[in-house]
Amino acid sequence: MNDVQQGSAGSRKHPEMAAYQALSEAAFAKHPDTTTLPLPIAREIQEEVGRGFARGGPEMAETVERLPQVHGRYMLVRCHYPVTARPLPVLVYLHGGGWMWNSIYTHDRLIRSYAASSGLCAVAPDYSLSPDSRFPTAVEECVEFVRWLARRGAEWGLDASRLVIGGDSAGANLAVATALRLRDTGGPMPRGLLLNYGVYDSDLTRPSYRAYATGHMLTAAKMKLFWDAYAPTPEAKADPIASPLRADLAGLPPALMHVAELDVLHDENIAMAERLKAAGVATEITVYPGMLHGFLRALGHVRAAEDAVSQAGAWLKARVA
Repeated sequence: MNDVQQGSAGSRKHPEMAAYQALSEAAFAKHPDTTTLPLPIAREIQEEVGRGFARGGPEMAETVERLPQVHGRYMLVRCHYPVTARPLPVLVYLHGGGWMWNSIYTHDRLIRSYAASSGLCAVAPDYSLSPDSRFPTAVEECVEFVRWLARRGAEWGLDASRLVIGGDSAGANLAVATALRLRDTGGPMPRGLLLNYGVYDSDLTRPSYRAYATGHMLTAAKMKLFWDAYAPTPEAKADPIASPLRADLAGLPPALMHVAELDVLHDENIAMAERLKAAGVATEITVYPGMLHGFLRALGHVRAAEDAVSQAGAWLKARVA
């Protein structure tokens, strides 16, 4: 699985992944189609279903919610401490959801699992969503939050000099974008990037977009919806901070990439790994056969998700040692 792989339309879903997809679709089937609803109601449904799958998982020594002032507003931040020792190194984890929905609660089990597997304090900031706040607001908030931690993280029992930024899907996009902005504006730089099936380019014409356009959790149509809400103009979509596959990636910290084989985003993830390596960034990539977009939130249902979290935990420990 550690070799870069090319997906194909003939690849088959892993049985555990297919079963989880059926559970997810059954949960959404209890509600009206979110694509036909006003955004606030669609978000409410996404949140309800997502929170349901985020239950269970590891217990934390302490979980605290805080409200630092970031980018001119109070930002809700959920902090998971896996042990009582202080100070702890930090994983800032940015949730996915097309920049448009989901939250620090829909991803709570995954974030707690990273804390448990790594020993880091996993910190989840509730960045602003689009289209209420369009590009680059979420990036600017994430940059300012990392700087806030560098200044004041000790107040929370954190060692922000040992910090990794991670995220999935749109959250992985924000993780790379945040690192690029920090690199270009004097830091502080994270020690690593944990990137899960990220969105890296606004080009929706790659072969994996055709191969997995429907029936594989994330659809091509939803990706168009997400991009149009987040970066509505051609200029915004082409900006290398919005589409970091187009950026100069030199100087970024080491990256660990976890990729779903059967995902519209598969091809741009492979391209991103190649671009990172070409830029001299130490990059490890695992493509998980038979997996769909979002498989890491199938903890407790899909063994590959457990394996990926375990691998990430060891990598995170090494990054902050």
